[in-house]
Amino acid sequence: MVVAVLCLVRAGMGQKNTPLPEQGVTRHRAAKGSDAKAASGLAGNYPQLVDITASTGIQFEHFSSPEQKFIVESMSGGVALIDYDRDGWPDIYFTNAQSVDMAIHGKKARSALYHNNHDGTFTDVTDKAGVGYPCWAMGAVVGDYNNDGWPDLLVTCFGGVVLYRNNGDGTFTDVTKSAGLSGDTQWATGAAFGDYDNDGWADLFISHYVDFHLNDMAAFGSNDTCKYLGIDVQCGPRGLKGSPDSLYHNNKDGTFTDVTAKSGVGDAERRYGLTAVWSDFNNDGKLDLLVTNDGQPNYLYQGDGTGKFVDAGFTSGVALNEDGAAQANMGIALGDFMHTGRMSFVISHFDNEYAAFYRNEGGMNFKDISMASGIAKGTRGYVGWGDAFVDFHNDGWEDFLLVNGHVYPQVDSLHSKLRYAEPKLLFVNQRDGTFKDCSDLAGAALQIPQVSRGLAVGDLFNDGKLEAVVENLVGKPMILRPEGGAQNHWISFQLEGVKSNRLALNARVRATAGGLVQLGELISGGSYLSQNDLRIHFGLADHERVDNAKVFWPDGKVETLTNLIADRFYVVREGQGVVSTKPPAAERAKRP
Repeated sequence: MVVAVLCLVRAGMGQKNTPLPEQGVTRHRAAKGSDAKAASGLAGNYPQLVDITASTGIQFEHFSSPEQKFIVESMSGGVALIDYDRDGWPDIYFTNAQSVDMAIHGKKARSALYHNNHDGTFTDVTDKAGVGYPCWAMGAVVGDYNNDGWPDLLVTCFGGVVLYRNNGDGTFTDVTKSAGLSGDTQWATGAAFGDYDNDGWADLFISHYVDFHLNDMAAFGSNDTCKYLGIDVQCGPRGLKGSPDSLYHNNKDGTFTDVTAKSGVGDAERRYGLTAVWSDFNNDGKLDLLVTNDGQPNYLYQGDGTGKFVDAGFTSGVALNEDGAAQANMGIALGDFMHTGRMSFVISHFDNEYAAFYRNEGGMNFKDISMASGIAKGTRGYVGWGDAFVDFHNDGWEDFLLVNGHVYPQVDSLHSKLRYAEPKLLFVNQRDGTFKDCSDLAGAALQIPQVSRGLAVGDLFNDGKLEAVVENLVGKPMILRPEGGAQNHWISFQLEGVKSNRLALNARVRATAGGLVQLGELISGGSYLSQNDLRIHFGLADHERVDNAKVFWPDGKVETLTNLIADRFYVVREGQGVVSTKPPAAERAKRP
């Protein structure tokens, strides 16, 4: 049977890619069968999100200063899914950070790498891997900087970055200095790998936050920028100087060159950078770069494919919200939520604001639909961080998940609804451009108040269900797994570049199953300082196969795969089509 599938899916390879075409939503609204069912919220069809952390064996705990007197103590907590041993099962890396007092006394906090045991559990392999003490860690992203096929790990730090080269034997080597990145000594937050000039090698963007030094800190509650609702809190970011961002070009020899000044992404205004993602937002075949800035306008750099960028943040409509105000822009959720063939995004924000939803209208124009979509109303009053478009119930329509947690522990002393630990929020896609807040109906685990930061989504157990890994600033993480609900079909793609960068970053797949047409993109970074599973997953509702899947490779080629059986993992190599296919783990386990 596998041989038959391989023969079928190789038809149509080698087409030259023109810019990705956009498909409208009309055909989806008029589709038959499952595609025509109106969204019904959680009426017996939506799974419950269950906290399975205890059963996984993960014992990691993020360190946190109880009073959070300094801003640098409140921003860490990124999590990365990385299949570091290439066994086809996502492993998990948690970042950790010390307090100011610990740093002054030379004490460190241990980050942790957990190996996936293929049986629902994980084993701490941090010491063997050599990734426990990179720095005062903020977040982590995955890329293959030397194009050897093994995913590498970049950790952003208070004080620069650390690049770990994957040695392919379960260990990593710190190559920050030899790679030419040791000169980056600022407070690094978000980072993203992406091949902006399509030379087949992933380049690196690093966003920086504020110019903060341990020997020059404003005292807790000491001035107007250290107050919140009349109480004393940590100082900043208001009142602090920002740090400029950096872009590094891959030299194809294991090193990078700083090209920030000549590229146009130098951040001359020194805004407070947090999260970054590469994507082709106007579907012209050239990578663009989105950077969120805390309390300041966002950047959306439009790329020309040669390494030159122009900031289109204001002209595109994403620099500010629909009221013309800058918000505390933090995490990025990227997705084609309405099947238009264009990538839209949601940005998480502070408690007196709301998550901002920017719908991609095409041609580098966006519309703020935060209010119209229902997202704004449901996210007010929370401090949002990691976020994702995710199809937990595999119906083919992406919902929106947001994790929250305040910055100031002191808000618990106020006579208000504000709390330091906050619940998570889930909004179900109604298939008409709006979302329904179902946070209190999708399982008790969502309602557990935590001080959350990072969020990464992936199929941890290779069974076709997507899990959410939440890293909390305070205490242990939470892993949420969907249980129950409709047993819909799905399909998953792992892409391997050949002429393109080996991890195939920013490759896209457009999958058609009946009238259901979906677009997915392979992204480095995003959410809040975190990294999702580097596989593209589609829910298929009741469709038992994908009629065709077009793979848009970063180098400009298109491959068309046809007649793909659902509920399978497909490994697709550039120029060769499907080179491997596997059923879900549960089905494989039943075989003799």
